Amino acid sequence: MKDYVSSIGLKGASSEQHYQLSVPKLVEIALANQEGVLSDRGSLVVNTGKYTGRSPQDRFIVDTPLVHNTVDWGDINRPIAPEVFDKVFQKMQAYLEGRPLYLFEGYVGADHRYAMPARFINELASQNLFVHQLFIRPTENQLKGFQPEFTVICAPGLKLDPKTDGVHSEAAVLLNFDRKLILIAATQYSGEMKKSLFSTMNYLMPDRNVFPMHCSANIGKNGRSALFFGLSGTGKTTLSADPERTLVGDDEHGWSEAGIFNFEGGCYAKAIRLSKKNEPEIWDAIRFGSISENVILDLKTRKPDFNDDSLTENTRVAYPIDYIPNADLAGVAPHPSTIIFLTADAFGVMPPIAKLTEAQAQYHFISGYTSKLAGTERDILEPKAAFSTCFGAPFMPRPASVYADMLKDRILTHQANVYLINTGWQGGPYGIGERISIPYTRAMVKAALEGELETQEFWTHPIFNIQIPKHCPGVPDALLDPAASWSDKAQYEEQSLKLAKMFIENFKQFKGVEHLAKVGPQLPSLAGLDNCAAV
Repeated sequence: MKDYVSSIGLKGASSEQHYQLSVPKLVEIALANQEGVLSDRGSLVVNTGKYTGRSPQDRFIVDTPLVHNTVDWGDINRPIAPEVFDKVFQKMQAYLEGRPLYLFEGYVGADHRYAMPARFINELASQNLFVHQLFIRPTENQLKGFQPEFTVICAPGLKLDPKTDGVHSEAAVLLNFDRKLILIAATQYSGEMKKSLFSTMNYLMPDRNVFPMHCSANIGKNGRSALFFGLSGTGKTTLSADPERTLVGDDEHGWSEAGIFNFEGGCYAKAIRLSKKNEPEIWDAIRFGSISENVILDLKTRKPDFNDDSLTENTRVAYPIDYIPNADLAGVAPHPSTIIFLTADAFGVMPPIAKLTEAQAQYHFISGYTSKLAGTERDILEPKAAFSTCFGAPFMPRPASVYADMLKDRILTHQANVYLINTGWQGGPYGIGERISIPYTRAMVKAALEGELETQEFWTHPIFNIQIPKHCPGVPDALLDPAASWSDKAQYEEQSLKLAKMFIENFKQFKGVEHLAKVGPQLPSLAGLDNCAAV
């Protein structure tokens, strides 16, 4: 048996090493090990236990001279000493010795010029199935002499001791760019593996003149591609999985001098309140070979209840991209002609769609606004603004200005149109207003992608300082004016100013981009808001 793990310091000779197993075999082992059960649709359903999402307080980057001056250190990119990493690695080494290990080798990046070969070493067969389906699977010929650039070791059964191990809790996600090694302990949430390698690409790619992006991408029948940026819950995956367009990827991409390319070979979609009517392609992708996390099943029928959030609001399903019938399996596309920023505004004050200038695109990209909802997290009793730099702050190791400058360069070079689309609420905040319907949102997206808005008249919102179309095909004109749906206009003005102040305060933290503040939300007098309609 070939030893795949000793080269990085793991004592693999005494472990069973299961290399590049097929999907059916991994499912068989996962079922035999009681890691999960099959749903009536054939999907492997697993309960990830205590950790049902990422654990940002447990994620660290090893601080070494190689990266010290290039990482944006702070609450998100938290430093840890090399000695701590070594201690955790030794503990993981001892824990895994003698245990069966599941190995998968694949690529991060569909463009061979920038693809990063990676090796995954898993304690669980179900998690090895996840990476098999989420990353780009090599051919038999590519596996000959395969040399990983980075290795990910995931041991969810290993519980750390923060007092003796120097970490934050029993769990840890440690990125070591010097040793090209990622350690994940105590958490079974598979998204940690995916996002760790995304963070790695986000650090490496700017030095290779590739703009790394937390976005989905698709292509129209006219050959024009589009990007969809947005945080969790804004509709990034749903809106990019369009039966009328070809999916490139649903989450992570690079933009090089040649065009855009998917970092992954699969999709990792939120499953809460999933419906066949609104998300038919995702619905049909949940079948044998897919992995469902924390989705509740009927014990007798094994039918999933996608409305049940008793374990978590963050239920997930992972599947290979070829489960989407109109996906582009090559994972590459031309330079995008349209860029869409998605926000789910729970204050109910942002317009459903607005056009951004190049400078405003930078401003909103750096801001990365959406909102958290009352009831979705402990102690959140009303909508709460959430700003995530570059629409992916937890995965962006470099300063925001690095990524914003790359966005600006590409918008100007390729003359891309940029739109901000609100998939959140109108007529009042969450709990009072209504969420903008997906069919209307799809109509706005279609109009933006097909250039139908370029001939429309626009008016400038007096607070948010963005251009709103007076007409959009397939959408009632009244819906486009966010104030029109509020019965209490004074309340609309109050909520708008409240959110604008949050934008302004949040942007003060960023250095080197202060000049962009003037294109963001402004604080005019209330007198100027009496007629918040087309001007």
